[in-house]
Amino acid sequence: MAFTLGVHESVDLIFPPTVLCDALDPDEDADSAGADAADSADRSEVRVVGSAAELEACDALVTFAYEDAFLSAGLSWIHSIQAGVDRFPFDELESRGIRLTNSTGIHGDAVGETVLGYMLSFARRLHHHRDRGREREWSPPEWDEPFTLDGESLCVVGLGTLGRGIAARADACGMDVVGVRRTPTPVVHVREVYTPGAIETAVAGARFVAVATPLTEETRGLIGADVLAAMPDSGYLLNVSRGGVVDEAALLEELETDRLAGAALDVFETEPLPEDSPFWDREDVIVTPHAAAATRDYYRRIADVVRENRRRAIAGEPLVNRVI
Repeated sequence: MAFTLGVHESVDLIFPPTVLCDALDPDEDADSAGADAADSADRSEVRVVGSAAELEACDALVTFAYEDAFLSAGLSWIHSIQAGVDRFPFDELESRGIRLTNSTGIHGDAVGETVLGYMLSFARRLHHHRDRGREREWSPPEWDEPFTLDGESLCVVGLGTLGRGIAARADACGMDVVGVRRTPTPVVHVREVYTPGAIETAVAGARFVAVATPLTEETRGLIGADVLAAMPDSGYLLNVSRGGVVDEAALLEELETDRLAGAALDVFETEPLPEDSPFWDREDVIVTPHAAAATRDYYRRIADVVRENRRRAIAGEPLVNRVI
């Protein structure tokens, strides 16, 4: 029986759909893996899809966006190229027997390096120098502004793949790392783990607070006015999770009153970030366009997960990274 895997045109927001199709080409699998893969290749194909008619010709779909048309297309499985799946309607998918998988587990190094870059920019004032450089302005920082990461403190909120990637790199720089997760079990590179109920205690001594938790009903608005107020005046908030985890109005108020030293924000409640957002104009804020996980190898990492799940789907085996 043929198995058709669609790559939705919305992945073009991250990488060209054709490069993922090429990476998932069953003929290449057959060439590299022999007869067993050849048998599988005879029963599967991959194509770029967009219209409702094209969707209905597919058994499974790899996508960035969610569309209501997915529900009626007869799909058995949808794969999100992101780790976050808050855009997908779980109840509706489950009622139609559509399995949902995600790309968790592949972003730890990229996101970890991005957060390290944020911290280095703030510590070494690199964002200041870049901004002044555009104006051809030679503007050394005040003598007491720059610092080094060695010995500074970091609280990582969310210790999944992303959080652990952040913690490992911070630890390598000599930072004192604590974290927040639902279960306070030990985590490598993290000195102490707090539960969400003790988050204000966890952030109280942290120069940097990196938010890396998924957006769920429990985490929506988790970083609100009380948590921000618990951070030290010298603190920086770094958000690489989802915009809904942070109360943006409360954060802006803390920044406008100089209650916090700054923020690096990769995600927002509304994306793209509106042109009139006050975050754009603040010198103490680094804005990046939901790109913390970006890497030229992103599509290859997606392909590894999807290729394995395609094999499992054809063989009738449980899928990896299954959400529902």
